[in-house]
Amino acid sequence: MNDTTEPKINASAPGFSLPADGGRTISLAGLLGRVVVLYFYPKDDTSGCTAEALDFTASSAEFDAAGAVVIGISKDPVKEHDKFIEKYSLGVTLLSDAESNTCKTYGTWIEKSMYGRRYMGIERATFLIDAAGILRREWRKVKVPGHVAEVRAAARAL
Repeated sequence: MNDTTEPKINASAPGFSLPADGGRTISLAGLLGRVVVLYFYPKDDTSGCTAEALDFTASSAEFDAAGAVVIGISKDPVKEHDKFIEKYSLGVTLLSDAESNTCKTYGTWIEKSMYGRRYMGIERATFLIDAAGILRREWRKVKVPGHVAEVRAAARAL
């Protein structure tokens, strides 16, 4: 039961327009001209997701120098994103995909299994989109340690 599609490398990245932390709305169209690191994560304030957000935050100056903006997407409501950002002083923009539409478009809304129980959830994945809106790289089934350094190097190479 995997109701998702897969975006294609070297093709236009799927567009989105979602509510963001701080009461803003962010769209891919509004980010044209900047490299976009789009990362999908399961849930605010859990150990792996917090470590990933902190790693991206720690590298924010290097992403800025590469002309890249880092954006995280989960199903959490904007209010939860605001709390998460404040609690850890995060330097990333977080979007709320409450209906999972963007997750489905990027192929990250998948069937998961834990302790024998099957459920739908977000696969930890990252996509690198160039300044023209073209998807250049993707990382699926991300393991947090070392991931941000790899994404940072790829963003610098664009």
